[in-house]
Amino acid sequence: MLAVLSNPTYRRLFTAQVVALTGTGLATVALGLLAYDVAGADAAAVLGTALAIKMVAYVGIAPLAAVLTAFLSRKTILVSLDLVRGGIAFALPWVDQVWQVYLLIFLLQASSAAFTPTFQATIPDVLSDERDYTRALSLSRLAYDLESLVSPLLAAVLLTVVTYDVLFAGTAIGFCASAVLVVSALLPASLGRVPNSRSLRSMTHGIRLYLGTPRLRGLFAVHLAVAAAGAMVIVNTVTYVRDLLGRTDTAVAIALAAYGLGSLVAALTLPRLLDRCRDRTVMLRAAGGLAAALLIAVLTTTFLDGARWPALLVVWAALGAGGSLVLTPAGRLLRRSASPADRPALFAADFSLSHACWLLCYPLAGWLATQTGMATTLGVLAAVTIAATVLAVRLWPVADPVAAEVAVATAQSR
Repeated sequence: MLAVLSNPTYRRLFTAQVVALTGTGLATVALGLLAYDVAGADAAAVLGTALAIKMVAYVGIAPLAAVLTAFLSRKTILVSLDLVRGGIAFALPWVDQVWQVYLLIFLLQASSAAFTPTFQATIPDVLSDERDYTRALSLSRLAYDLESLVSPLLAAVLLTVVTYDVLFAGTAIGFCASAVLVVSALLPASLGRVPNSRSLRSMTHGIRLYLGTPRLRGLFAVHLAVAAAGAMVIVNTVTYVRDLLGRTDTAVAIALAAYGLGSLVAALTLPRLLDRCRDRTVMLRAAGGLAAALLIAVLTTTFLDGARWPALLVVWAALGAGGSLVLTPAGRLLRRSASPADRPALFAADFSLSHACWLLCYPLAGWLATQTGMATTLGVLAAVTIAATVLAVRLWPVADPVAAEVAVATAQSR
C-alpha cells in the first residue's frame, strides 16, 4: 500500500491531507471548549447547530464548487481554500457571540465543501493506474481513521500545557502547511468543462451525471445505508454507554475507538480484497453486514443485559469495518463513471449527495433515541439500512458496463 507514496506528487498531496486532517481534529476538540465558554449550559445545542450547519454547507456548496475548476487551476483553488480555512481558524479564538461561531463555522465548512471534492478528483489524474489508485483510497481511509484516534490524544496532551485557543492556531498552521505542500506538487492541468450560458445546468451537471449512471444510483443508496449505521454510532454512543450501560467517559472513548479500529482494519485488507472481488460484491455485502450488525445490536440491547458491553464493542467494530468497505471503493466507481473533464463535477456531486444522507440520518438517530429508546432506534436504523441495501441491489446492474455507461450518462446529463 505504501508503494504509491513513491509518486512525488501524490506523496506531497497525501502529506498535505494528513497535516490538514490533524489540524481539523484539533479544531474539533477546541470547538467544543469554545462553545462551552460562549454558551455555557447551552453548549450542546450550539454544537448540534454547528453540526447541522456543516452538513448544510456540504450539501449546498459542493456542486457549486465544481464550476470553479472551469475557470481556475486546481492548484489555485486548493491553495486559496487552504489559506481561507487557515484564516478562519485563526479568527475563531476571538469570537464571543454564538452567531459569530455559526458564521465562521459555515465559512469554514463551505471552504471544505469546495476543497475536498476538488482534492479527491485530482488524485485519479495523478495516479492513473487503478491498482495504485485503489491503494491510495485505502491509504486515505487509514489517514481519516488514524486522525480520529490520534488527534484527540494530541489535543489532550497539548491542553495540559496550553489553553484551547492555541489548538485553533495549530489548526491554522496545519492548513497553511497543507497549502505549501500543494504549491510544491506538480498537479495535472485542469480539465473542467467551461460552463455555457445555461449556468443552472452547469451547476447541476455533476448531479445529473451522477443520477444518470446506474452504478452511481446504487452508490447513492449504499451511502444512505452507511449514514444510517454511522449516525447511530456518532450520535448515540455517549447516551448508550453512559445511560443504558452506566459506564464512564473512558468507556465512551473505548467504544468509539472500537468503531475506528474496525474501519482501520477493513481499510488495510481492502486492496487485496478488491484485487479478487468486484466492487459491487464487496460494497453490497458490506452494506448488508451493516444491517445485520444493527439487528444483532437490537437483540443484545433487548435480551442480553450482562453481555451488552462486549457486544457493543463487537458491533461497533463491525459497523466501522462495514462503513470502510462501502466508502473506500467509492472513488473507483466515480473514476470509471466519467471522463477526466467531468470528474470534478462528479466528485462534487457524490460529496453533496452522500452528506445529504448524513443530514437526514443525524437528526433521525437523535430524535429516535430521545423519544423511543435505544432498541427501537437500532431497529428503525436497521430497517433504513436494509431498505437502502435492497434499493442498491436493484439499482446497480449485475452486469456493470464501463465505457458504454460513461458515454450514455454523459450524453443524458447535458
